[in-house]
Amino acid sequence: MKFLVDAQLPRHLAASLKWSGHDVLHTLDLPSGNCTPDWQINEISMEEKRIVVTKDDDFVNSFLLSEVPYKLLLVSTGNISNRELATLFSKNLSALIAALKIYDFVEITRSTLIEHK
Repeated sequence: MKFLVDAQLPRHLAASLKWSGHDVLHTLDLPSGNCTPDWQINEISMEEKRIVVTKDDDFVNSFLLSEVPYKLLLVSTGNISNRELATLFSKNLSALIAALKIYDFVEITRSTLIEHK
């Protein structure tokens, strides 16, 4: 799968997804880095069919109103350490991948995956 990890999430998350065999960009990899505007992230997502991984509710609004980005993985954990986040993704990666093959909007919390229709 192809992912674009947004600025509020650590580069390490992007690296761990890459180590799992996925095609991953972090906003730090883009020319404007973490200052890349949401509209440009959405544009890249649509052009390259990348799943945006974010904590930013603005992407939820954009997705619900305009069906952009291409697909959305919302991280709804509140404040969480990078280590806890890495563990959460590691434990749930196969379920996340399976859900994202079916659903365009998936949410991960500390305890569950929510598949939005």
